[in-house]
Amino acid sequence: MNYRHAYHAGNFADVFKHVVFTRIIEYLKRKEQAFRVIDTHAGIGRYDLTGTEAGKTAEWKAGIWRLLDSTSIPPDVADLLAPYLDIIRSENVEAGLKHYPGSPLLARRLMRKQDRLSAIELHPDDARSLANLFAGDHQVRVIHLDGWLALGAHLPPKEKRGLVLVDPPFEITGEFDRLVDGLVKAHKRFPGGTYALWYPVKDRQEVNRFIARLRETEIPKILRLELAIRPPSPEPRLDGNGMIIVNPPYTLESEMKLLLPCLAEMLSEAKGGSFIIDWIRSERV
Repeated sequence: MNYRHAYHAGNFADVFKHVVFTRIIEYLKRKEQAFRVIDTHAGIGRYDLTGTEAGKTAEWKAGIWRLLDSTSIPPDVADLLAPYLDIIRSENVEAGLKHYPGSPLLARRLMRKQDRLSAIELHPDDARSLANLFAGDHQVRVIHLDGWLALGAHLPPKEKRGLVLVDPPFEITGEFDRLVDGLVKAHKRFPGGTYALWYPVKDRQEVNRFIARLRETEIPKILRLELAIRPPSPEPRLDGNGMIIVNPPYTLESEMKLLLPCLAEMLSEAKGGSFIIDWIRSERV
């Protein structure tokens, strides 16, 4: 599956991924100690929803627009969504919805003065755009590098606290195996870090094999979150997406029990949405 992100900015997968992402960062901010966010496949940081790519697919209309346009979000869910949606609104101060912030820009907007961001991007044009976006920002380091290499070279961070987001484009085969292998390597170097691994739900046999491999790693505290907008399709298509969270905040599971039913209802096609909250491995008694 080619998941060139500019074509899909602001879609249902972005909403799910970035809601989870912001909830983890909000938890990290509870302690005064600094943390680092390492974004291994950072993209360009900000997307023009009216541009050639996103404007062509307009997937954002069935994604972020539904949340911004909704008047029926329960108050407890709205409180959890607020850090994410406030940033979206701040990027679109004029009428309408034109810009969507990618994960590095979301992280930067949420960070405090003591926190840092390492934004890593391999594509030369995208890395250049990202560097321009954060030019002069001493809290952000943009690195033109294969994100998979960062899982070894940039861990552990000097802050000793952090979130590693791994969001590959799934443009080539073998990405599920690379996710597992990369996680094992990274966890050995930085076992106390929080890891968030995004994946598409398209081939469910491949997803099941991925989950089985994660279970075999014996890495403790692995939470699986999935959001689907329709039942399995007979033809190959993106029916849903998931995130694997290693060392999740203790609040995340309860927050997802509030958020995911609401997101599944708002983002689904013809009420065909579903979600999964499941511990692949857990140290809980």
